[in-house]
Amino acid sequence: MASTGKKLVMSLPLKLILTQDGASYFIRQNKKLLKFRLADNVEEYGVSLDKFSPGSIQRMILIDYISKIEISMPEFVSSRQEIMDMSKLTVFSMLYRQFDRQVFKDIISTEVVRKHNRINPSELLDERTKMSDATLRSALMHKESLIAEAQKQILKPVYDRIAGNDSLQPEEKNVMLLMAEKFIINLRPFSWFIILKFFRSDGAEEMLTLIRSSLMEFMEKSKVAEYIALMVMELAINSENTNLRKEARKMFKGVMDESSVIYDPEIRQKVIAELRRKNELVFISWKFGGGSTSIGAQGRLQITLYNKSDEFLEVKESIEGKKAANLKKKGLIDFYREMPEGEEGTDLG
Repeated sequence: MASTGKKLVMSLPLKLILTQDGASYFIRQNKKLLKFRLADNVEEYGVSLDKFSPGSIQRMILIDYISKIEISMPEFVSSRQEIMDMSKLTVFSMLYRQFDRQVFKDIISTEVVRKHNRINPSELLDERTKMSDATLRSALMHKESLIAEAQKQILKPVYDRIAGNDSLQPEEKNVMLLMAEKFIINLRPFSWFIILKFFRSDGAEEMLTLIRSSLMEFMEKSKVAEYIALMVMELAINSENTNLRKEARKMFKGVMDESSVIYDPEIRQKVIAELRRKNELVFISWKFGGGSTSIGAQGRLQITLYNKSDEFLEVKESIEGKKAANLKKKGLIDFYREMPEGEEGTDLG
């Protein structure tokens, strides 16, 4: 069994913007919702957290309680690992949701399910079937041993492939074993209801094979999580340094080299304190595509990073203009190579 050394509690100033279902849940729990003005100048309702369990945040994303997460800080270097972990958590959450949708689509298209639907038109198992998760969980509650057996049968060939991969270090194998298990555990109750219903039937192997195939595909896709986390951190630090340099110019009026603010701890802390006082912050937001009712947006993750709220609309218009440009003839590396040398803000960020 894979083990993990993940933090049980993380510290970051989060603003969680809630979906309608999420807001209803918190209100039922007698939790007062806060009204936030976000960096895009839109007012939204949600809750704020300074310390939180990553697992709790992920569960709320998976059940579509959170529509957006925003972090605003004057500097990110001191919270580098937490920011990267948060970014990976959001990416994995959306991959779990995408995998869940793919598996459900696959299993209801199997021959054994199609045959069941033909014979039992009053008990259809398809995307239009309405069964509450509470009802399904109650039905699955006494089938834990069968669920464990089904999980083992799905995962064994995947585990064998990982264990036999000599290019992976032991720790990497351990992480991949845990990841495979996490993808399967996060399948919706209705999918497990269907899997168990036909697990002992002749058509079960087709179903299990499709699940394994999708699992390997999504485990390969999961590599993007680390890359996105690094990109987000690099961009955040770039924006942070731009803010620090601008504020240093105002504070010291050419008395010192601007780069001193980045490398001299004492000067850096003075500038950060001034940025915090002026609320000159860097913002990162993760916006999640909705659940089954959000046609065309399911599984979408939008990450936005910008410096100040009053610059948001200008930045947005600039991005929208670039989206309409013809980018087919150039790759990102081409734009990077063509950047003028020596200009502020033209490093990797």
